[in-house]
Amino acid sequence: MSLKAWATFMAASAVVLLIPGPTILLVVSYALGQGRQAAMPLVLGVAVGDTIAVIASLMGLGAILAASALVFTIVKWLGAAYLVYLGIKLWRADPALQSATSPAKARPMAMFSHAALVTALNPKSIVFFVAFLPQFLDQSRPLLPQMIILAATFVTLAFFNAAGYAILASSARRLVSRPRVLKAVNRTGGSLLVGAGIATATWRS
Repeated sequence: MSLKAWATFMAASAVVLLIPGPTILLVVSYALGQGRQAAMPLVLGVAVGDTIAVIASLMGLGAILAASALVFTIVKWLGAAYLVYLGIKLWRADPALQSATSPAKARPMAMFSHAALVTALNPKSIVFFVAFLPQFLDQSRPLLPQMIILAATFVTLAFFNAAGYAILASSARRLVSRPRVLKAVNRTGGSLLVGAGIATATWRS
């Protein structure tokens, strides 16, 4: 793979990742409610979820999702239902339980798993990666090393992209630290997550 092809892939991936989707919406919602302590488990969850999606794509799941309407629909509805569940949970959350001074209330493993599942259960990401990656492969050279490099590049960019959103959102939280405002933030974020779930369920491939 040439340096130019890798740089082009990195630039294109960065643009795609910057566009907020369900994963970033989840990261922002949690970071606003929990503060900066939420950043690391969320970002690690996004990285793991993207890694799962990329590996699934490279193993052919993306081709299966693209070819089988039933499998695609099942994965899509699972992801949509999970987003709606998280949205309802966030809507009902008590901001008094999300103080940055109470790390035990943050449940890092829960945030990590939520971010990983939302990212991994997005069939659009898998299909997109299957369609996106081959454009940057050099057919005259071994394909596996190139795919590993591009996959690692994508996951790394996703990690830093999610980290940036998490840090910005947690910083903004200081400006809206009152319980009443945090409650409104939770309900707004919860509504948006439910909306993202509905949009995912009604999206046509």
